Amino acid sequence: MTTLVFGHKSPDTDSTGSPIAWAWYLSEVVGTPAKPVLLGTANTEAAFMVERWGLDMPEIVADVTDGQACVVVDTNNPAELPDNIANADVQQIIDHHKLTGGLETKGPIDITIRPLACTATIMADMMGQSLSAAPDGIKGAMLTCILSDTLEFRSPTTTDHDRAVAERLAEDLGVSIPELAEAMFAAKSDVSAFSEAELLRMDSKEYAVEGTAFRVSVLETTSPATVLDRKAALMEAMPTVASEDGVAQVLLFVVDILNEEATLLVPNDLVKTVAEKSFGAEVSGDDVVLPGIVSRKKQIIPALKL
Repeated sequence: MTTLVFGHKSPDTDSTGSPIAWAWYLSEVVGTPAKPVLLGTANTEAAFMVERWGLDMPEIVADVTDGQACVVVDTNNPAELPDNIANADVQQIIDHHKLTGGLETKGPIDITIRPLACTATIMADMMGQSLSAAPDGIKGAMLTCILSDTLEFRSPTTTDHDRAVAERLAEDLGVSIPELAEAMFAAKSDVSAFSEAELLRMDSKEYAVEGTAFRVSVLETTSPATVLDRKAALMEAMPTVASEDGVAQVLLFVVDILNEEATLLVPNDLVKTVAEKSFGAEVSGDDVVLPGIVSRKKQIIPALKL
């Protein structure tokens, strides 16, 4: 049976590139036939990565069948995984997020969760010397994942080790990190083809704050005005998205990569309360700028209060 390798729903660059890299490692080095798949449409930056490095975009799967062998990467949260994940044969988890709990497996499995900025960094360590033999496409995907998750080392999640691995990969590939990052972020910033609902779900995670469920959405961009020009339409779409997804509210943070700040849209009193209690912000309109806030994992999710 071919092992499926996948990350979380609403796949970003790391949840697209890391399955590709690990499926290569399992198939070509370990000798276990493996195939990368996605749990949704990849974002524009991930699409850029696939094209830039001459890779095939993994197919999208809606669910997994009973007993399907699989490896879960870039998450350990059952809410971000296929509905039937409990009946699949999860064999391994590779992740860099906090341990969520609730995922039951059929037997003991190999779990690697490390406090690094990117799953691809962990995989580079796990591959060891085998990484030197990887095709440029695999190395390029892993480099792109690291630059994405660290916002080219701007994110507070960045560690010295993430930077070192990225610089080693860039040297092997003969590419300029600033030039690659600029192209990546330009691709990520082009959201013109997406509806408001798609933007609200594009890079989002469900999270409960004191019993209230939120969809915490982040749009990282070098052109925040492009997104904020659609502010009214985005806020109009929020109640529908929240209702369809079974949450109380969508929290949308538009992260300005270059200025290292986030703008939170404030459509109602609930979000105003979140902004004031979580970030000490003074809210006087329908958005608020949060200086220095760029990381959902390290700065947004841990701070949320009601």
